[in-house]
Amino acid sequence: MPQKIITIIQSSYDGLHCKIVHGGQLTKSFEVKTGVRQGCLLSPFLFLLVIDWIMRTSTSEGKHGIQWTSRMQLDDLDFADDLALLSQKQQQMQEKTNSVAAASAAIGLNIHKRKSKVLRYNTACTNPITIDGEYLEDVKTFTYLGSIIDEQGGSDADVKARIGKARAAYLQLKNIWNSKQLSTNTKVRIFNTNVKTVLLYGAETWRTTKAIIQKIQVFINSCLRKILQILWPDTICNNVLWVRTNQIPVDEEIRKKRWKWIGHTLRKTPYCITRQALTWNPQGQRRRGRPKNTLRRDMEIDMKKMNKNWMELEKEAQDRVGWRMLVGGLYSIGSNGYKWFNCEASIPDLNNIISSEGVCVEKLNEPQSDNSVQRIQRQQKHPDDLHVFCIILN
Repeated sequence: MPQKIITIIQSSYDGLHCKIVHGGQLTKSFEVKTGVRQGCLLSPFLFLLVIDWIMRTSTSEGKHGIQWTSRMQLDDLDFADDLALLSQKQQQMQEKTNSVAAASAAIGLNIHKRKSKVLRYNTACTNPITIDGEYLEDVKTFTYLGSIIDEQGGSDADVKARIGKARAAYLQLKNIWNSKQLSTNTKVRIFNTNVKTVLLYGAETWRTTKAIIQKIQVFINSCLRKILQILWPDTICNNVLWVRTNQIPVDEEIRKKRWKWIGHTLRKTPYCITRQALTWNPQGQRRRGRPKNTLRRDMEIDMKKMNKNWMELEKEAQDRVGWRMLVGGLYSIGSNGYKWFNCEASIPDLNNIISSEGVCVEKLNEPQSDNSVQRIQRQQKHPDDLHVFCIILN
């Protein structure tokens, strides 16, 4: 960095004074000697420079991280002032913690001991990690960057917490759901932006199971039924509910978010840690028993549906338009092999569909409405044939 720029930044901090409001009164000004300026656009950049220096200084001696590549070890993961130190042995972790604490103290920063946690995975060592003689708490789960990290490596705890937060967000908007002035379309759009975003935060990297998908889908269906004022004893099937609210099954939505994120990640440089994580092979042995479902296994299942290998996906991800088309064709095909279309047609228009070979029609009755619902299903004639499931409202 040119000395001129350094001098300008330094002069902006020389003689810096601050006032605060307390009890409705403005205090006298006092000099600020540490930290960065509040609200300044340059402050995050300056702070990251300091954090980067701390981590480079404290992790430069020896290899105390986890094996990341054949020639590289991963020592830490950082986001602003939230640091995650990684190590394979307790002694190495203690040394790294002491080094980070010493480097931080040298420039006026301190580690918050009560907010710092220790998570152990598949280890018998229970010796505590200390900072200045004070023990750090050992936990089985903790929240990092809004997501719950579990010692078992699953997503169950995080999904449970997400449903709880989404339910709280839904209840805060109770007046909107009960409003007579707002249309159903407006309410659904508010639900998508204010509730579903809370519910599906971090879903791109979830290890999904049938139980997890069912829990999320049950919550969404319950909220949508309340928004549409469909209460017991009135009923409505889930397929019609999704059409009326322009929704897709939650497993399709999670798959869409996941592959959209994968596309962004594959466009990063090969040396980016995020991209390397997609193909990282963890060392060690797993526990006895049936292998658990993982994010990578979910990705491999989707890759088989696309008839693509990893090398082909890396090339196609560079074309954003082509990637959108590829992913769009993937998440429209559900786990049961059906392809969903939200479409509207009159009964006479059904004749063209019904006349297609191998098509059967089943008529459903929709409560709270005089409209009839036609369900069109294309019968499977071969294991590789594509099922088509279409709901048409007239």
